Amino acid sequence: MHLPSVFGSVALLAGGAAAHGAVTSYVIAGKDYPGYQGFSPGNSPNVIQRQWRDYNPVTSCSDSMLRCNGGTSASLAATAAPGDTITAIWQQWTHSQGPIIVWMYKCPGAFSSCDGSGSGWFKIDEAGFHGDGTSVFLDTERPSGWDIAKLVGGNKPWSSKIPQNLAPGNYPLTITGSGSAQPDSSYKAAIPGYCNQNDANIKVPINDHSRPQTYKVPGPPVWTGA
Repeated sequence: MHLPSVFGSVALLAGGAAAHGAVTSYVIAGKDYPGYQGFSPGNSPNVIQRQWRDYNPVTSCSDSMLRCNGGTSASLAATAAPGDTITAIWQQWTHSQGPIIVWMYKCPGAFSSCDGSGSGWFKIDEAGFHGDGTSVFLDTERPSGWDIAKLVGGNKPWSSKIPQNLAPGNYPLTITGSGSAQPDSSYKAAIPGYCNQNDANIKVPINDHSRPQTYKVPGPPVWTGA
């Protein structure tokens, strides 16, 4: 499988992100799946997750590592249906600021020949900042208006639903069923390409307490399957 390491976000079946952390296991449609543990690709068992190089961040919006995080393709594939839940378990996450974005991408053929290129990525979930009048972009876990603060620590889950009526095929995982829906171009983006380094929602001064308590998650809107 080819999944992105998304800038400052959770990435479905990818593992890395633009902060110090990694997904190392999953629960998909009620089934447990071990993930890649990092640092030892030669000794790692076959898993559904693309190998990632280490726990360090991808810091550039134009870095091709943002999409597939380097390494080699996964040798196995999970299977799920529209409406099923995907839970990523973050073994480590350090920072309590930033968006959560969960992406999918339909491969035109087999996983082995799918590199995730082009404007085919679409969001199935996102979360950002919800200020309460006192905590803006504070560089602490608590108080925090950021949803991503829920992942700080170890072995923290983030769950997302596969969109209803999603057409079957090879995505980051194999989607079954008789769905017929696909997002149109207004929901799709390229990775890299969905954000720019100097965008206001990418370069955020997290210790500037005078900033407005608003934040727009980068990229297109979430596609729900409707």
